[in-house]
Amino acid sequence: MSEAHGRADPAGRTPLRSTATDGLKIVVVGGFGVGKTTMVRSVSEIRPLNTEETMTQAGVGVDHNTAVTDKTTTTVAFDFGRISLNEEMILYLFGAPGQERFWFLWDRLFAGTLGAVVLVDTRRIEDSWYAIDRLEHHGTPFIVARNNFPGSEEHSLGELREALTLSRDVPLVDCDARVRESSKRVLITLVDHLYALSTARETVS
Repeated sequence: MSEAHGRADPAGRTPLRSTATDGLKIVVVGGFGVGKTTMVRSVSEIRPLNTEETMTQAGVGVDHNTAVTDKTTTTVAFDFGRISLNEEMILYLFGAPGQERFWFLWDRLFAGTLGAVVLVDTRRIEDSWYAIDRLEHHGTPFIVARNNFPGSEEHSLGELREALTLSRDVPLVDCDARVRESSKRVLITLVDHLYALSTARETVS
């Protein structure tokens, strides 16, 4: 960790910079097992808060874990992390639960959110439709990131855009949610998108 970021203490906390002036709330959404918790963990500069619980027999027939049968935990509320993009701008990251039975929490998480990342597993593209629908319903700007699971490259980003019926002005990028720099590039893409939308609105007005 660089001196600019400060020195992390033994508990895994990085002090918030005294120069921080802009805080942005960002939500990472998507289906079950697409890598939302992994992304928040990989990029957060503080020890992330998570509410993962072990999956039990009670979830059989309720939770859909097709293609992720080796997953043993699930987020039951939300993940939370923080990342400093520069000296002034801080992102507060919220990872939404992916299981359908927890989707009622999404609307509350979207409150005060400036933008969102929709994380996609191309093995289960249909799991992303609800996230996109809710964001469009709330008028929340978003980008889409394809998490690089094995076989994800079998379909191009253009094909994924068509499958999700994304408009051309919605950024679509590749990422590896396990890698900090890759996740950080996703967040920078979202911030750039938000800035472009804000500039366009100011130009019109």
